[in-house]
Amino acid sequence: MVVLTDGDSRVELVPERGALITRFIVEGEPILFLDESTLADPTKNVRGGIPVLFPAPGVLPGGKYTVEGHEFPMRRHGFARDLPWEVRTQEASRVVLALGHSEQTLREFPWRFEALLTVTLAGSSLHLSFSAENRDSRPMPLHLGYHPYFYVPQANKAAARVETDAKSAWDNRKGATVSFSGLDLTEPEVDMHLLDHSPQGTTLERGPGLRPVELAWSPSFTMLVVWTLEGRDFICVEPWTAPGGALQTGQRLLTVAPGATFSSEFEISVEPMARFVR
Repeated sequence: MVVLTDGDSRVELVPERGALITRFIVEGEPILFLDESTLADPTKNVRGGIPVLFPAPGVLPGGKYTVEGHEFPMRRHGFARDLPWEVRTQEASRVVLALGHSEQTLREFPWRFEALLTVTLAGSSLHLSFSAENRDSRPMPLHLGYHPYFYVPQANKAAARVETDAKSAWDNRKGATVSFSGLDLTEPEVDMHLLDHSPQGTTLERGPGLRPVELAWSPSFTMLVVWTLEGRDFICVEPWTAPGGALQTGQRLLTVAPGATFSSEFEISVEPMARFVR
């Protein structure tokens, strides 16, 4: 485990479980949800923290896609969250982790690459900088997302709110595009992919007794996904660069030229207690 600290804030990461940020604590208040049992079981995907979704957030129809006439399988949310990342550098409040291509990744994603994730804790703000260098001789598709599980008790969900100006959404439960006028976060399941959320960020109001969380991200993130389950103390607010299945459909899919590097930024901020009025 890697621990970062700055003032009254603390971040914990587990590089061998997909560079997963498991905890972000500000002045004793947990910002993230974590199911400890899934973290303890290496056969399970961890439910909680901030999984890195690369190179395919979401699910590809049929679980596969085609490249130059050849089919390749791709697991849900890609392989980055399942593989160990290497710690390149570590300081008190900053760590750089790396994931490169391997025989295993090439079976699912036939491009040579190096991805770097820099995690920086600055007071009550957590900054994630991601880069992916295309080390192949062909243009490389790029699809990235983050899946932060924010701690919101079930009892708070009626008062919780995600700020958005979206008017349409892909409702993943129905498998259809719907007119969007807001979120009822008390439903048995919410799985909304907001197609036209325009701000480069949002605010998650977490209800009584908890400070709101402010999110900001690079323009490359064009999708906002909101997911929660009844009875579970989390609301996921997820920036993605393209809709699920983009490796197959090409919709909003980014491309990195040979030898070039894609980079993006994502920041999670919480107001210090001294400026927060409960």
